[in-house]
Amino acid sequence: MSEQDFKEDQNSLSPNEPSESEENELTFSDKLVGVFTEPSATFDKVSKFPPKTIDWFLPYAILLLIIAVCNVLMMKNPDINYQVKQKQTEALNNRINDELKSGKITAEQAEQTRSMAEKQFGMMDSPIIMAVTVISTILFGFIAFFIAAGYFYLFAKYVFKDSGTFNGALVANGLTAYFSIINVIIATILALTFGRMMRETSLASLLNIETGTLLNYILSKFDIFAIWTYIIFSIGLAKMFNSKDTKKYFALVFGSWIGWSLLFFALTKFVPFFKSYGV
Repeated sequence: MSEQDFKEDQNSLSPNEPSESEENELTFSDKLVGVFTEPSATFDKVSKFPPKTIDWFLPYAILLLIIAVCNVLMMKNPDINYQVKQKQTEALNNRINDELKSGKITAEQAEQTRSMAEKQFGMMDSPIIMAVTVISTILFGFIAFFIAAGYFYLFAKYVFKDSGTFNGALVANGLTAYFSIINVIIATILALTFGRMMRETSLASLLNIETGTLLNYILSKFDIFAIWTYIIFSIGLAKMFNSKDTKKYFALVFGSWIGWSLLFFALTKFVPFFKSYGV
């Protein structure tokens, strides 16, 4: 072997030379575009590298911030503001009447509760309350995000026996937040156009079906953006947990979506504490 050949071999084995896999790692913008255009291929490439915090933190932070801002914008609309306060007042009166009938509170206590509630409703439009609402939306939104990721991580790891990490579940959940962002923005535009509160784009919301009813629950599942989001999320989970069987993740995600919402629907019908949420 000549000296030149020896040097070429040495250079080819140099530890400083980037490997092919390192050269092919997707950039943040690649992931953003790819999750829309080629979600399966994108998540497949993402899964080959250690999960990055920015991949889940940034999109979900943007989503929560947009939700908070959109809520403020909707509450600035006089028609929506009035309707929301009316529903809250109705829910409060129903709860107070139930407690009066059961003897849990006296008529005097009921009147005091109504008086305090009226003062609180009057403060809803103040800048301080709105700021608190934005902060609480972001704070509790991230708490819910971590709980959901933990739920799917435990299921994938210990029920499906697939290999993956909690951070992988965060990334799968976080990258799909871009689809939820679109849903929230469109819902807000429709809400401001129609002059009524709309938090999503389901058939129940578009047809303005009364909340808390069985028909509302059924039609709320006819939501193109929600279905689209959960399809991508299912693919993301399967890829991040190195599973070749995507069907079981479709069953897990959509089964959880229907199951948990059905549980909440039942709670709003039969548990007094949750009844106001079904209004």
